[in-house]
Amino acid sequence: MAETSRSCFGLFFYWIMYLPNKLWGKVIEMSKMAKKLGKDDPRRIVHAFKVGLALTLVSLFYYFNPLYEGLGFNAIWAVLTVVVVFEFSVGATLGKAINRMWATVLGGGLGLGCHRIATLSGRTGEPILLATFVFIIAFVMTYTRFFPTMKRRYDYGLLIFILTFSLVSVSGYRDSQIIQTAHMRVSTIIIGSCSSVIVCICICPVWIGQDLHNLVLGNIEKLGVFLLGFGNEYFKESDEDGESDNDNKSFLENYKGVLTSKTTEENMANFAKWEPGHGKFKFFHPWKQYLKIGNLSRECAYKIETLYNNLHSEFKSSKEIRSKFSEACKIVSMESGKALEELGAATKKMQRSRKAREHIENAKTIAENVKSALKINEWEGASLVDIVQVGTVCLVLLEIIQSIEKIEEAINELANMADFDTLSPQHPHVLHSAIVQPIPNCADTIVITVRE
Repeated sequence: MAETSRSCFGLFFYWIMYLPNKLWGKVIEMSKMAKKLGKDDPRRIVHAFKVGLALTLVSLFYYFNPLYEGLGFNAIWAVLTVVVVFEFSVGATLGKAINRMWATVLGGGLGLGCHRIATLSGRTGEPILLATFVFIIAFVMTYTRFFPTMKRRYDYGLLIFILTFSLVSVSGYRDSQIIQTAHMRVSTIIIGSCSSVIVCICICPVWIGQDLHNLVLGNIEKLGVFLLGFGNEYFKESDEDGESDNDNKSFLENYKGVLTSKTTEENMANFAKWEPGHGKFKFFHPWKQYLKIGNLSRECAYKIETLYNNLHSEFKSSKEIRSKFSEACKIVSMESGKALEELGAATKKMQRSRKAREHIENAKTIAENVKSALKINEWEGASLVDIVQVGTVCLVLLEIIQSIEKIEEAINELANMADFDTLSPQHPHVLHSAIVQPIPNCADTIVITVRE
């Protein structure tokens, strides 16, 4: 017993000594995480400040007697509305606020109307009619939420509509002051929603449309960065070159974020439609066009994934086979990457650029020569791995050029819809021009002449 008591006492003493250190470690860890979150995006700190300010403002209706006497206990609905409605961006806040206001007004008004009709049927028929109305409205509104258009933009409003109608119609059976109660709740919800919108817009607004603009075009730039580095990486002279530079090759994996950005882009586009015109983004900005560009970017990213898989494949084609197409494929990859980077950078500034078209034309010229080289080469002595790998890389690069043309076309449509400025190049130039020619009587050899 004595030994057991000493053992328990020792364990207890250990926890007493260890617990403060563990708690302090958690505090340090949380502090570092909070610092990193604020450093990564300072707008998060501003957003927290704005939420606190909005809640403080609407709380005044509860603290001061003159304001409280006008609204009563229902003033708490203004506070709850701010908590529910206030979002990180202006578009999300406006969307929720407008949905909540129209749903509350219509739901409350319809609830009062149904309550009035039910009272005409007498005390016996009133609960039956009210239950029938609740069932019908709940059924219709819930089924309406499945419609894609309603789901995207008005799902929250339909939910609040059902809630408000049910509260007003059902509580009216026992509450004789239902009209006054409904009026107070509608008023406080409108106050809370308007307070959230005003604070969100007036203090360091976060425009979700701008974030969507930067996200879609940033994705295009990521694809361009991959293509700029792919040619040299795949056709490098030695397989050992750069093996120790893995940390410097993360740019080859940044494109993967493009493959999973569809849901984020769709949510941003839905919220952006609620935002008023601001900066260069005028009213009726073509937000749907960004979704089209995003889809085309993902199509290009899936083709780039094929290049990435070939780059990291365990089965490498021989250097001799790769060298035959090395220069041409490097130029195609480089010009394609420059075209995407130029499209992304210029469109981010809401400007048009002619340089991207020049890069595309250069890539197409070299691509035609690569096609010719693929046709004339008889692959004598080449293994199946050599044929499949190099042929796949060449063909995928040619398909990527087609994808880039589609992206350029979609961006030009966006520029016309949004009235982008024209960015003229300082001087027209052609970065690369090349001719690919076979050597007579040598089917395995081609000559590539590159001119700067």
